[in-house]
Amino acid sequence: MAFQETVTLHDGTAMPRLGMGTWHLAEGRRSERQEVGALQAGLDAGLTLIDTAEMYADGRAESLVGRAIAGRDRSRLFLVSKVYPHNAGRRHLRHSLEASLRRLGTDYLDMYLLHWRGSVPLAETVECMEQAKSDGLIRNWGVSNFDTADMRELFDVPGGDACAVNQDLYHLGSRGVEYDLLPWMDAHQVPLMAYCPLAQAGRLHDRLLGSPVVRSIAAAHGVEPMQVLLAFVLRRPDTIAIPCSGSAGHVLDNLKALDITLGEDELAALDDAFPAPTSKEPLDME
Repeated sequence: MAFQETVTLHDGTAMPRLGMGTWHLAEGRRSERQEVGALQAGLDAGLTLIDTAEMYADGRAESLVGRAIAGRDRSRLFLVSKVYPHNAGRRHLRHSLEASLRRLGTDYLDMYLLHWRGSVPLAETVECMEQAKSDGLIRNWGVSNFDTADMRELFDVPGGDACAVNQDLYHLGSRGVEYDLLPWMDAHQVPLMAYCPLAQAGRLHDRLLGSPVVRSIAAAHGVEPMQVLLAFVLRRPDTIAIPCSGSAGHVLDNLKALDITLGEDELAALDDAFPAPTSKEPLDME
C-alpha cells in the first residue's frame, strides 16, 4: 500500500492529502465498470479519500462510489460529500444527507461540505451541520467555493469556526487563492481541498501540460507533466488534492506526485511561467 501523507484537522482527525475526485464521473463518458475499477485501483493503492457530491451526475457519482467501496473496511476510508446550497437548511439538509448516505452505502460521512454559498443563512447551515455531527451522521463539516469574505462571515457565526476545510479550485494556472484566501486560511488553521488540481476541466489544461517549463521539470524527475502539476499543489503541507480520473492508470500515476519534491529553482521557474497573483482575483471555476 502506498504511503499517504495526512493533514491534521482542528479536532485531531488525520485527513489524507491526496484523494480521488468524482466530478464528471457517472455521466456516461466511460463505462461504469471502468470508472468503478479506477476508484478501486486507487483504494487498493492506498488512496482512501474519495470526494463526491449530491450534485455530481444527479447523485449517480455517489452511487458509483458506493459500488466501489462495497465490502471494504469503512474505518479505513475517508468519504467526503457535498450538499446543494438550497438543501443546506433545516427543511432539507437532513434529507439530503440521508439520501447521500444511502447512495454511498454507509452510515456516516467523514466530511460534509456546503457546496457553495446560497440563500440559506450561514448560521442555519452551521446549526444543521453541528446537529448532524452530534447525531453521528458526519464526523466533520466544511465549505466549498468560499472566498476570504465568505470565510470571515462564516467564522463570525456561532460555531462557524468548527469549519474543518474549504474546497476551492486551485492549480498552477489558477493561483488567485494565494493572494489573501490561503493566508487567511493558514492563520485560522483551515486546510485547502484543491479541486481540479490538474485543471482537468479547464481551458488551461493543455497549456499547462504543454508548458516547456513543466515538461523540463517532469523530465528531470523522470515523471509526466501531470505529476509535476500535482506536486506543485501538494508543495503546501496543509493542502489536500482531489484529482478526478476515470482511468485506473491515471489514478495510480497521481500517487507518484507524493514522491516529488520541487526544488527552489524549479519553483522559481514555475513562478516565472505562471506568476502568483499580485492583487485580489475572483475565485476561479476552471
